Amino acid sequence: MSRLIPSEIEPKWQVAWDEAACFEAVRDPAKPKYYVLEMFPYPSGRIHIGHVRNYTMGDVIARYKSSCGFSVLHPMGWDAFGMPAENAAMASGGHPKDWTYANIADMRDQMKPLGLSIDWSREFATCDAEYYAQQQRMFIDMLDAGLIYRKNAVVNWDPVDMTVLANEQVENGRGWRSGALVERKELTQWFFKISDFSEELLEALDGLEDWPEKVRLMQANWIGKSRGLQFAFDTVDAPEGFEKVEVYTTRPDTLMGASFVGISPDHPLAKALESGNGEIADFCAECRRMGTSEEELEKAEKRGFDTGLKVRHPLDPDWQLPVYIANFILMDYGTGAIFGCPAHDARDLEFARKYDLPVVSTYEPEDRAADYEAPEFGGEAYVPLKPEKVRYVKGFAGAEVQTGDEGIASAIDFAEAAGWGQGVTKFRLRDWGLSRQRYWGCPIPVVHCADCGVVPENRDNLPVELPYDEDGTPIDFAVPGNPLDRHPTWRDTPCPSCGKPAKRETDTMDTFVDSSWYFARFTAPHAETPTLADEAAYWMNVDQYIGGIEHAILHLLYSRFFARAMHITGHLPEKSKEPFNALFTQGMVTHEIYLTRDEADRPVYHLPEDVERTDTGVKVKATGEAVEVVPSAKMSKSKKNVVDPVEIVASYGADTARWFVMSDSPPERDVEWTAAGAEASFKHLGRVYRIACELKQAGAPEGGTEDVALAKATHRAIADVTDGIEGFAFNTSIAKLYAFTNTIAKSKASAGARAEAMRTMAQLMSPMTPHLAEEVWSMLGGEGLVAIAPWPKADPAMLVEDTVTLPIQVNGKRRGELEVAKDADKATVEAMVLEHDAVVKALAGGQPKKLIVVPGRIVNVVV
Repeated sequence: MSRLIPSEIEPKWQVAWDEAACFEAVRDPAKPKYYVLEMFPYPSGRIHIGHVRNYTMGDVIARYKSSCGFSVLHPMGWDAFGMPAENAAMASGGHPKDWTYANIADMRDQMKPLGLSIDWSREFATCDAEYYAQQQRMFIDMLDAGLIYRKNAVVNWDPVDMTVLANEQVENGRGWRSGALVERKELTQWFFKISDFSEELLEALDGLEDWPEKVRLMQANWIGKSRGLQFAFDTVDAPEGFEKVEVYTTRPDTLMGASFVGISPDHPLAKALESGNGEIADFCAECRRMGTSEEELEKAEKRGFDTGLKVRHPLDPDWQLPVYIANFILMDYGTGAIFGCPAHDARDLEFARKYDLPVVSTYEPEDRAADYEAPEFGGEAYVPLKPEKVRYVKGFAGAEVQTGDEGIASAIDFAEAAGWGQGVTKFRLRDWGLSRQRYWGCPIPVVHCADCGVVPENRDNLPVELPYDEDGTPIDFAVPGNPLDRHPTWRDTPCPSCGKPAKRETDTMDTFVDSSWYFARFTAPHAETPTLADEAAYWMNVDQYIGGIEHAILHLLYSRFFARAMHITGHLPEKSKEPFNALFTQGMVTHEIYLTRDEADRPVYHLPEDVERTDTGVKVKATGEAVEVVPSAKMSKSKKNVVDPVEIVASYGADTARWFVMSDSPPERDVEWTAAGAEASFKHLGRVYRIACELKQAGAPEGGTEDVALAKATHRAIADVTDGIEGFAFNTSIAKLYAFTNTIAKSKASAGARAEAMRTMAQLMSPMTPHLAEEVWSMLGGEGLVAIAPWPKADPAMLVEDTVTLPIQVNGKRRGELEVAKDADKATVEAMVLEHDAVVKALAGGQPKKLIVVPGRIVNVVV
């Protein structure tokens, strides 16, 4: 019996594809193009089975579109800058560049055996000087276009590592690596003017019809358009220059429930007060040790400091509100000051109860339930949905009963008419801070000159390359702070404008910059400009983008902004202002977690290959110790529930891994990797291979009685598999291929007809299992490579069913079925029913009381 040996066939066909340059992307104006792209990986050193699923999805589409006659661009690169490489250098004494490129080589070697239809000639890493030279060129172009500026901003500062930390790098108020208490520090930073595009980015979401609705909603919420009221409270006995405190509120209809005014620790008034008050200074310093993310501020205990100052309520000058410095208010949203309405905001309510401030409802549910407990009497803050109608019990503008939106509009109209407030539309989206105080990033190409100020580097001098060991002195990454600040031969440079001694900018760019335009660079990866107009015009946009939901907000939002900025600066055509035509967010690959416990009852995790299932349960192979099995969860290196694709390929072959991750569930859902599932997939592919071997050995065509039936089944399989791929329902396509395999195996058609069906099978399986498909295609006489063979087309005439299967019921219970011509009349069907074995047996020689025929649907015999 012929046996499938992947280790023999898979390398052979990968060489054949390379020699034929099957996957080289060629701009051909005579052909339609298709650009499929998976979000490129970070070179951490090992791929996992989740990578296999992600890249196989893109590969299925790329191979299918190529077979359909498209010029396909399917590239691969590496998102290679960032802190992990620098941290590895700190830990090992090595260099981020060496660590990164070694990991890229390892991961490339792990990926190539998967048989992905990637144009490797276009590969690049974002840490390649050739790549970031063009990023620096665009930085200067965007600076000239007014899209980049420099200003002071509050950041998370680690005083030990001496670097800015992203919000997610602050854990319980401490730096994630040093453990030092983080400070909120004001530094001069570089920013992209993404907020100028807030309205455009929001409105354009409606046109992204082939994006998941949840992703569009997440982006809309992040942009955060709101209509509110801006006005100023008059202060009482405040320091000179602070006669008013300006606030912005999205709920002006709650103004009659105000009980305090809160200002940020970074508000100018707070800074003025702390300069002469040690207690206020200590409180503000403590607040600045918190992270700056909204999530962290929401989770933190709400704390405040009563400044002793008061402000006058705009609706009643005799009504004075206390002014608190509050740790949950950010300076960079709105005005850095709020009025607190505890009855209708959970955060304000927590604060008010802590400091014994009034709680006053301004509205309640229109149909107040008997068990409704108002916030002032111990209930939770009442925050209605905007469309919900409420009854205003302390309203000041308009009808007693209104929806929230109507109440807000009425309050704005009232304030504008009275002259003390102005309706304002604001966006939550803030400008994008791109400065990072670290070495392993794209250098910002500007120079600081004492005479000329901030001067862009001359374009002819690009790239401004990161120093390696050019002066013979290795960079010491173990010393805290930015190594570029300590590298005088790199830092000190002549001013590009006047030639006098100056210093380079030692901040490097946020890695989100690197990943915000890589898709455009793939169209001309070795050009001496960021893009080439002809190549960009042909290949852009990305027709299908594939990646994780975790990138649904920032990466996609920044990419959308960057595409607009590249259009403004002449690097992309106008059609590419929205760079991704279609987006698909795939589910994760999950796996069980295996653990034992140490003497202190702490979990000890084990890799899947280190445990085995026995009759008495799961045990550690080496020791026989019983293993606790935790239900399937996201793969995590820390919990060791990861599956190494290299081992899977070595055991079962790449095609098995590809088939399994595509077959077990819809691609948008999680899939659980199991050894049993991989084994079952391998067995099925082995069966396909054996059928092909048997047909090859059959020789001359044999007489068959089912050639037409098999041909019809073949065209049905073509239609169904094609529909599945086109609809991103790969698991459905694979289910149809399982069924088609059974049809061929059981068919009594001639050997020639079955061989033709198997050649079609090879074509239909090629996107999912390309190596096996090539082997079957070649074995059964297919011309050339199946990878470049035209996709089969279903004949509509062969999809028309000539017969229909009718279930037969006797006294309402199903007893059999009958296949009849689709156009058979009622009399013909009745005669055939009476001859059916199940009916003859039920009648026992008698006549039916009633015979009911529903044409094309069912037959019911009443005995």
